[in-house]
Amino acid sequence: MKNKYFFLLLAFIFPLISFAQTSPVQDGSVPKDAPVNVTITDFKKNTLNNEIVVFRSEKNGKEFQGISDDYGKFSLRLPAGDKYEIFVLGFKDSTSLNVLDIPALQGKAYYRDPMIVDLQHQPSKTFVLDNCNFETGKANLEESAYDVLNELVAYLIRKDDERIELGGHTDNVGTAANNLKLSQDRANVVRDYLLSKGIAADRVYAKGYGMTQPIESNKTAEGRATNRRTEVKILE
Repeated sequence: MKNKYFFLLLAFIFPLISFAQTSPVQDGSVPKDAPVNVTITDFKKNTLNNEIVVFRSEKNGKEFQGISDDYGKFSLRLPAGDKYEIFVLGFKDSTSLNVLDIPALQGKAYYRDPMIVDLQHQPSKTFVLDNCNFETGKANLEESAYDVLNELVAYLIRKDDERIELGGHTDNVGTAANNLKLSQDRANVVRDYLLSKGIAADRVYAKGYGMTQPIESNKTAEGRATNRRTEVKILE
């Protein structure tokens, strides 16, 4: 099944460079990296906490990351003389925002004042759990489903202020009543697994939708497989 992600992303980068040409730091060494201050908000300027922001080096692929605090901020240092692609990590997904260029400096010059990186990001409110499959006509999870469920557990531990709805969906094979019950049973099974891993019960709701909300045509086997899904909705 193919995940449905909905992202609106925008980054404002202000590489305000202030450096001394001849003044070394106190211990006599010259720092080869640059301080960077990051702030992340949504498009209404609400701060976003516990967001993982990654800076990936274009030179060697090395990644540096930080996690935003309650004020949507964090700081890090990045080696100079490189460009960094910026990503915000979602659930099993990351989207490139922009590129931060930190020019190399010569001699005893060094970056004194931090570069300011202001990010605006709208996290996805819904996503599908890929490979969260069940035995045919039953609410028994297949063994391969536990990988994605464990990733969801890790996500919920990091985003500890979020509540979610687990929506169970089926194809149109069988009666509407049976599909409604099956979808509810499957959503309950996923919820029970999350709770068994320590996620608080009041953060996870389960709801079966049966065959009422297809996202593909039920006329093909591929479409029916896509419609059989567990969808996560972030609750306000």
